[in-house]
Amino acid sequence: MTPAGARLISTVTGISPPIPFQSKTSLPPLKTPPLQQQQPHHFISNTKTNRRNFSILPLLTLIPFLYQPSPASAFSLGISGPKDWLRDQKKKASKYVLAPIDSSRNSLRTAHLLLSKDSDNPDKDFEEVQNLLRSATRDCVPLERNSFVSFQASTGVEVCTFSLVLKNAASLLEDNDPVKLETEAILGSLIRSLSSLNGVANDADFQLASSREKVADALLDTITSLDKFEQGIKDCLEI
Repeated sequence: MTPAGARLISTVTGISPPIPFQSKTSLPPLKTPPLQQQQPHHFISNTKTNRRNFSILPLLTLIPFLYQPSPASAFSLGISGPKDWLRDQKKKASKYVLAPIDSSRNSLRTAHLLLSKDSDNPDKDFEEVQNLLRSATRDCVPLERNSFVSFQASTGVEVCTFSLVLKNAASLLEDNDPVKLETEAILGSLIRSLSSLNGVANDADFQLASSREKVADALLDTITSLDKFEQGIKDCLEI
Protein backbone atom coordinates (compact mmCIF):
# COMPACT_ATOMS: atom_id res chain seq x y z
CA MET A 1 0.00 0.00 0.00
CA THR A 2 1.23 3.44 -0.87
CA PRO A 3 1.73 6.14 1.77
CA ALA A 4 -1.04 8.26 0.23
CA GLY A 5 -3.54 5.39 0.50
CA ALA A 6 -2.58 4.76 4.12
CA ARG A 7 -3.11 8.39 5.04
CA LEU A 8 -6.56 8.34 3.32
CA ILE A 9 -7.63 5.22 5.25
CA SER A 10 -6.39 6.66 8.51
CA THR A 11 -8.38 9.81 7.91
CA VAL A 12 -11.58 7.89 7.20
CA THR A 13 -11.22 5.21 9.88
CA GLY A 14 -9.22 7.13 12.47
CA ILE A 15 -6.56 4.38 12.54
CA SER A 16 -2.94 5.48 12.25
CA PRO A 17 -1.02 4.07 9.31
CA PRO A 18 1.41 1.12 9.89
CA ILE A 19 5.05 1.82 10.68
CA PRO A 20 7.37 0.74 7.83
CA PHE A 21 9.14 -2.61 8.54
CA GLN A 22 12.90 -2.52 9.04
CA SER A 23 14.90 -5.74 8.74
CA LYS A 24 16.87 -6.56 11.89
CA THR A 25 19.39 -8.57 9.92
CA SER A 26 20.67 -5.65 7.88
CA LEU A 27 24.21 -4.59 8.87
CA PRO A 28 25.68 -1.15 8.77
CA PRO A 29 28.02 -0.55 5.84
CA LEU A 30 31.72 -1.29 6.39
CA LYS A 31 33.92 1.70 6.79
CA THR A 32 37.04 1.44 4.63
CA PRO A 33 40.03 3.33 5.91
CA PRO A 34 40.80 6.39 3.84
CA LEU A 35 43.67 6.07 1.40
CA GLN A 36 45.32 9.12 2.91
CA GLN A 37 45.97 7.15 6.10
CA GLN A 38 47.63 4.18 4.30
CA GLN A 39 49.85 6.02 1.83
CA PRO A 40 52.41 7.46 4.29
CA HIS A 41 53.18 4.05 5.81
CA HIS A 42 53.42 2.42 2.36
CA PHE A 43 55.64 5.22 1.05
CA ILE A 44 57.94 5.04 4.09
CA SER A 45 58.20 1.25 3.72
CA ASN A 46 59.09 1.49 0.01
CA THR A 47 61.57 4.26 0.70
CA LYS A 48 63.35 2.17 3.31
CA THR A 49 63.42 -0.82 0.95
CA ASN A 50 64.82 1.24 -1.94
CA ARG A 51 67.44 2.79 0.31
CA ARG A 52 68.43 -0.64 1.61
CA ASN A 53 68.71 -2.03 -1.95
CA PHE A 54 70.66 1.01 -3.08
CA SER A 55 73.09 0.63 -0.19
CA ILE A 56 73.65 -3.04 -1.09
CA LEU A 57 74.49 -2.34 -4.76
CA PRO A 58 77.97 -0.87 -4.10
CA LEU A 59 78.81 -3.90 -1.97
CA LEU A 60 77.78 -6.25 -4.77
CA THR A 61 79.99 -4.41 -7.24
CA LEU A 62 82.94 -4.71 -4.87
CA ILE A 63 82.62 -8.47 -4.41
CA PRO A 64 84.70 -9.42 -7.53
CA PHE A 65 87.50 -7.10 -6.40
CA LEU A 66 87.38 -8.34 -2.81
CA TYR A 67 87.83 -11.91 -3.97
CA GLN A 68 90.68 -11.22 -6.42
CA PRO A 69 93.94 -12.70 -5.06
CA SER A 70 96.88 -10.41 -4.60
CA PRO A 71 100.02 -11.07 -6.69
CA ALA A 72 101.78 -12.49 -3.63
CA SER A 73 98.92 -14.85 -2.76
CA ALA A 74 98.57 -15.84 -6.42
CA PHE A 75 102.23 -16.75 -6.47
CA SER A 76 101.95 -18.74 -3.25
CA LEU A 77 98.90 -20.59 -4.56
CA GLY A 78 100.56 -21.38 -7.85
CA ILE A 79 98.17 -19.25 -9.93
CA SER A 80 99.92 -18.16 -13.12
CA GLY A 81 99.24 -14.77 -14.67
CA PRO A 82 99.15 -13.78 -18.34
CA LYS A 83 102.89 -13.10 -18.39
CA ASP A 84 103.70 -16.55 -17.03
CA TRP A 85 101.35 -18.11 -19.56
CA LEU A 86 103.05 -16.26 -22.43
CA ARG A 87 106.45 -17.33 -21.13
CA ASP A 88 105.34 -20.97 -21.15
CA GLN A 89 104.01 -20.62 -24.68
CA LYS A 90 107.34 -19.20 -25.84
CA LYS A 91 109.16 -22.12 -24.27
CA LYS A 92 106.92 -24.56 -26.11
CA ALA A 93 107.57 -22.76 -29.41
CA SER A 94 111.32 -22.39 -28.80
CA LYS A 95 112.29 -24.75 -31.61
CA TYR A 96 110.58 -22.47 -34.11
CA VAL A 97 112.29 -19.41 -32.63
CA LEU A 98 115.69 -21.12 -32.86
CA ALA A 99 115.07 -22.57 -36.34
CA PRO A 100 116.76 -19.69 -38.27
CA ILE A 101 119.88 -20.09 -36.12
CA ASP A 102 120.02 -23.83 -36.82
CA SER A 103 119.57 -23.21 -40.53
CA SER A 104 122.39 -20.65 -40.64
CA ARG A 105 124.69 -22.95 -38.70
CA ASN A 106 124.02 -25.79 -41.13
CA SER A 107 124.85 -23.48 -44.05
CA LEU A 108 128.12 -22.42 -42.45
CA ARG A 109 129.11 -26.02 -41.68
CA THR A 110 128.36 -27.08 -45.25
CA ALA A 111 130.52 -24.23 -46.55
CA HIS A 112 133.33 -25.29 -44.20
CA LEU A 113 133.20 -28.86 -45.51
CA LEU A 114 133.48 -27.62 -49.09
CA LEU A 115 136.58 -25.63 -48.22
CA SER A 116 138.16 -28.46 -46.25
CA LYS A 117 138.15 -31.03 -49.05
CA ASP A 118 140.13 -31.13 -52.24
CA SER A 119 138.12 -29.85 -55.17
CA ASP A 120 138.39 -30.45 -58.88
CA ASN A 121 136.30 -27.37 -59.63
CA PRO A 122 137.26 -24.44 -57.34
CA ASP A 123 135.09 -21.99 -59.25
CA LYS A 124 132.00 -24.06 -58.67
CA ASP A 125 132.87 -24.43 -54.99
CA PHE A 126 133.37 -20.69 -54.74
CA GLU A 127 129.92 -20.03 -56.15
CA GLU A 128 128.30 -22.54 -53.82
CA VAL A 129 130.11 -21.16 -50.78
CA GLN A 130 128.96 -17.65 -51.69
CA ASN A 131 125.34 -18.81 -51.83
CA LEU A 132 125.66 -20.59 -48.49
CA LEU A 133 127.18 -17.56 -46.81
CA ARG A 134 124.52 -15.26 -48.22
CA SER A 135 121.85 -17.58 -46.85
CA ALA A 136 123.55 -17.77 -43.45
CA THR A 137 123.61 -14.01 -42.97
CA ARG A 138 119.78 -13.86 -42.86
CA ASP A 139 119.73 -10.34 -44.31
CA CYS A 140 121.77 -9.03 -41.35
CA VAL A 141 124.71 -7.89 -43.52
CA PRO A 142 123.69 -4.82 -45.57
CA LEU A 143 126.13 -5.54 -48.42
CA GLU A 144 124.62 -9.00 -48.93
CA ARG A 145 120.99 -7.88 -49.20
CA ASN A 146 119.12 -7.88 -52.47
CA SER A 147 117.47 -4.73 -53.78
CA PHE A 148 114.03 -5.51 -52.38
CA VAL A 149 115.32 -6.21 -48.88
CA SER A 150 117.49 -3.08 -49.04
CA PHE A 151 114.41 -1.03 -49.96
CA GLN A 152 112.49 -2.47 -47.01
CA ALA A 153 115.36 -1.64 -44.68
CA SER A 154 115.46 1.93 -45.98
CA THR A 155 111.80 2.40 -45.01
CA GLY A 156 112.50 1.41 -41.41
CA VAL A 157 111.41 -2.22 -41.61
CA GLU A 158 113.50 -4.63 -39.55
CA VAL A 159 114.88 -7.17 -42.04
CA CYS A 160 117.61 -8.85 -40.00
CA THR A 161 116.19 -12.23 -39.03
CA PHE A 162 118.43 -12.54 -35.99
CA SER A 163 117.19 -9.18 -34.68
CA LEU A 164 113.61 -10.39 -35.07
CA VAL A 165 114.49 -13.60 -33.24
CA LEU A 166 115.90 -11.60 -30.34
CA LYS A 167 112.87 -9.31 -30.18
CA ASN A 168 110.60 -12.33 -30.04
CA ALA A 169 112.59 -14.14 -27.37
CA ALA A 170 113.08 -11.06 -25.16
CA SER A 171 109.63 -9.50 -25.58
CA LEU A 172 108.71 -10.29 -21.96
CA LEU A 173 111.95 -8.87 -20.54
CA GLU A 174 112.54 -5.31 -19.42
CA ASP A 175 114.66 -3.05 -21.61
CA ASN A 176 117.40 -2.95 -18.98
CA ASP A 177 117.34 -6.68 -18.28
CA PRO A 178 120.98 -7.88 -18.14
CA VAL A 179 120.22 -11.06 -20.11
CA LYS A 180 118.61 -9.06 -22.90
CA LEU A 181 121.43 -6.50 -22.96
CA GLU A 182 124.07 -9.22 -23.11
CA THR A 183 122.29 -11.01 -25.95
CA GLU A 184 122.02 -7.73 -27.87
CA ALA A 185 125.80 -7.32 -27.52
CA ILE A 186 126.32 -10.90 -28.73
CA LEU A 187 124.10 -10.19 -31.74
CA GLY A 188 126.21 -7.17 -32.63
CA SER A 189 129.33 -9.33 -32.46
CA LEU A 190 127.66 -11.97 -34.65
CA ILE A 191 126.72 -9.44 -37.32
CA ARG A 192 130.28 -8.12 -37.38
CA SER A 193 131.57 -11.67 -37.70
CA LEU A 194 129.22 -12.37 -40.61
CA SER A 195 130.29 -9.16 -42.34
CA SER A 196 133.96 -10.03 -41.88
CA LEU A 197 133.38 -13.57 -43.18
CA ASN A 198 131.70 -12.33 -46.33
CA GLY A 199 134.50 -9.83 -46.89
CA VAL A 200 137.15 -12.54 -46.56
CA ALA A 201 135.22 -14.89 -48.85
CA ASN A 202 134.72 -12.23 -51.52
CA ASP A 203 138.45 -11.47 -51.61
CA ALA A 204 139.58 -15.09 -51.46
CA ASP A 205 141.16 -17.08 -54.27
CA PHE A 206 139.70 -20.54 -53.94
CA GLN A 207 142.45 -22.03 -56.07
CA LEU A 208 144.97 -21.20 -53.34
CA ALA A 209 145.01 -23.49 -50.32
CA SER A 210 146.07 -20.69 -47.98
CA SER A 211 143.16 -18.53 -49.11
CA ARG A 212 140.71 -21.37 -48.66
CA GLU A 213 142.10 -22.03 -45.20
CA LYS A 214 141.63 -18.37 -44.25
CA VAL A 215 137.98 -18.52 -45.22
CA ALA A 216 137.57 -21.79 -43.30
CA ASP A 217 138.97 -20.18 -40.12
CA ALA A 218 136.58 -17.25 -40.50
CA LEU A 219 133.75 -19.74 -40.86
CA LEU A 220 134.65 -21.42 -37.56
CA ASP A 221 134.78 -18.07 -35.78
CA THR A 222 131.35 -17.19 -37.14
CA ILE A 223 129.91 -20.54 -36.06
CA THR A 224 131.23 -19.88 -32.55
CA SER A 225 129.55 -16.45 -32.52
CA LEU A 226 126.33 -18.06 -33.73
CA ASP A 227 126.47 -20.64 -30.93
CA LYS A 228 126.85 -17.85 -28.36
CA PHE A 229 123.90 -16.02 -29.83
CA GLU A 230 121.81 -19.19 -29.66
CA GLN A 231 122.66 -19.58 -25.98
CA GLY A 232 121.68 -15.96 -25.37
CA ILE A 233 118.29 -16.59 -26.99
CA LYS A 234 117.82 -19.66 -24.80
CA ASP A 235 118.62 -17.57 -21.74
CA CYS A 236 115.97 -15.05 -22.78
CA LEU A 237 113.47 -17.88 -23.16
CA GLU A 238 114.66 -19.47 -19.90
CA ILE A 239 115.18 -22.89 -21.47
